[in-house]
Amino acid sequence: MSESNATALPHLPSSLSQGQNQTNWMPAQKAADSKTIIYKSDVMVQLMKMIERVSPSQASVLVMGESGTGKELIARSIHEKSSRKSKPFVAINCGALRETLLESELFGHEKGSFTGAYNKKIGLAEAANGGTLFLDEIGELPLSIQAKLLRFIQEGEIYRVGGKDPIKVDIRLVCATNRELDQEVVRGNFREDLFYRINTIVVSAPPLRRRKEDVPMLVNYFLSSATNSFINRGKSIDEEAMKVLLKYDWPGNIRELQNVCERLQILSEGHMIMVNDLPESIRNPEMIDESLDFDPSMPLYELEKRYILKALLHYGGNKTQAAQGLGITIKTLYNKLHEYGEFEKYAVHTKPAKD
Repeated sequence: MSESNATALPHLPSSLSQGQNQTNWMPAQKAADSKTIIYKSDVMVQLMKMIERVSPSQASVLVMGESGTGKELIARSIHEKSSRKSKPFVAINCGALRETLLESELFGHEKGSFTGAYNKKIGLAEAANGGTLFLDEIGELPLSIQAKLLRFIQEGEIYRVGGKDPIKVDIRLVCATNRELDQEVVRGNFREDLFYRINTIVVSAPPLRRRKEDVPMLVNYFLSSATNSFINRGKSIDEEAMKVLLKYDWPGNIRELQNVCERLQILSEGHMIMVNDLPESIRNPEMIDESLDFDPSMPLYELEKRYILKALLHYGGNKTQAAQGLGITIKTLYNKLHEYGEFEKYAVHTKPAKD
């Protein structure tokens, strides 16, 4: 499953439920539907039963889980199993934009409402009318926008930036976070009233280390139908190599597994992927070089910059995952990228999802 990268970030291809007894590791002959979920583990069976129960309702849903576990895919599944499935599914990454841009992206703006607002813009909340609005990384919302979101949930209406007339909007709200929002409430970073509005139903996306039975099926899928499936398509994986993948804990979850599979698909030689084709960090995850020599020619600022950019490179440009790996908030990472003049290189704009 994929986290989202929804419309705001690059999508992780979704997964396909392929039955409880499929264990072969050969690439599938046909690509799976990009809106389904691959699983056979018990923990995922229970999650899918939960989704079946909550989808027909109109209740707000909060999807909890680590980065890369497929929270957006769960949101899409809820939408597809609901009475709103013929209407838009629209997603926005709340941590990807600065406060002023986020408000405009979410609620829209009127012509001339601020410098650069040359035309009226329909916000994503309005674009989702009749369907589902998915707010990824909702824990990153500034308090000022939290207040406006709360009013929207309570009243069912929005105000565009610079607008004076309310606009009625009917949406089903699904949110996602990798934060402990109850603790954010205690710290004063998240409104308590909003917290109770969005968590009517809570579902949890399990990390990949808790559903390793699904790894062979996911590898099978990614090798046959991932982004670069047209390159070296049809590769299979050696049994010993698969054992190494099963032993690894996948801190980056399914997104990390996808990136590894795409790398193997492109760089491994021959039809069969062997143990030596796997990245060193997966073959020997415990071998970490902790030595760091002091270099008087390198100021702390430069060291920090290089380390942050290396983290982004390590996680394939995924900012949420990099921030989590660095132990900082996504907003701190965005501020650092602006400071380094690297923001545009890693920025990804949000667009409504297409059915």
